Amino acid sequence: MSGFRKRTIMVLLIALGVLGVSAAAVYAATTKHGPNHHRHGSVGRHGEHGFPPSVQRFDLSGYKIQTRYTLGANTDNTFEQTYTATSVQGVPVKGPNVGKTFPAADYVALPIAHKTLYIAWLKPGTFDIVDAFVMNFKTRVVFDYAPGTASPESSGTVRIVTKGANRIP
Repeated sequence: MSGFRKRTIMVLLIALGVLGVSAAAVYAATTKHGPNHHRHGSVGRHGEHGFPPSVQRFDLSGYKIQTRYTLGANTDNTFEQTYTATSVQGVPVKGPNVGKTFPAADYVALPIAHKTLYIAWLKPGTFDIVDAFVMNFKTRVVFDYAPGTASPESSGTVRIVTKGANRIP
């Protein structure tokens, strides 16, 4: 076999090897296979990312949470939310809303993803939603929808000032 032919075959083998390794890397990065993962035709009982669907309420007793808004209706405002077993009190601590008094509300908190809660504040006695939040404590992002105006949406950061007895799942 000539030297040119040997080099050509060697280049082709190397190219096929690189292509094979690249394909394997892409496959591994885009699938969820692993020793503890079983592939199903549909999303299983633990959801797409392993968090089980649930409607069990989360008790925020003892938590004080601070939300600071940089986008939307509450831009430049910071609020502290103090939770008991069934109610919440929101108080503006920085920004244009300082000095305003908001009534206490009932609340429902549901874990919707890892370190993420959906929290709805409810008007006592009527259960009307007066404010709704999605709070991701891992990424520290809050989304807020407070009905009552044409554009009630806000977003910003969230942090836990005081932890309650229950660990956020």
